[in-house]
Amino acid sequence: MTQPTAITDHASAATASPWVVRFAPLIAPGGAVLDVAAGGGRHADFMFRLGHPVAAVDRDTAALAQMPGVTVVQADLEDGGAWPLGARKFAGIIVTNYLHRPLFPLLLGSLLPGGVLIYETFALGNEAFGRPRNPDFLLRPGELLTAFAALTVVAYEHGRVDTPRPAVMQRLCARAAPATRTAAGGV
Repeated sequence: MTQPTAITDHASAATASPWVVRFAPLIAPGGAVLDVAAGGGRHADFMFRLGHPVAAVDRDTAALAQMPGVTVVQADLEDGGAWPLGARKFAGIIVTNYLHRPLFPLLLGSLLPGGVLIYETFALGNEAFGRPRNPDFLLRPGELLTAFAALTVVAYEHGRVDTPRPAVMQRLCARAAPATRTAAGGV
């Protein structure tokens, strides 16, 4: 396994999730990154500062519109419409504090060979600490492992965290299989 390297952009790293900061170096240098449900764009900005071309998708893009160098895609990911990224593939996909289970297969299909998925969101048990409380918006134990079983797990965590506020989180960093080479003369 490739070990992550230190991140030197402290201002950008300070606003990004520590889970994202930890595993961002596994994304191929210069590889395109997708920030799903990007919100204010903290991870889009972080990845852009690391030298990645970034596409950030969200329903409300007001905060993202002010980000130079980031391709902003306005879309409601939960309306049942077509996947707004079409057939685009990414070296890295980041999802934090967001859960819409029907996207799982689309995320898998949007990873390049060797691409890295960094996912972090709330899990059952979080209702004791605040929002979200609805079990429809909370991961079940091991759910990310099951949903992304086609990927190779780099790291997985499930449990209580105390920062930035008490919550129950589930986190996954996983990699798609690298492209296979065919033998000379093979198909």
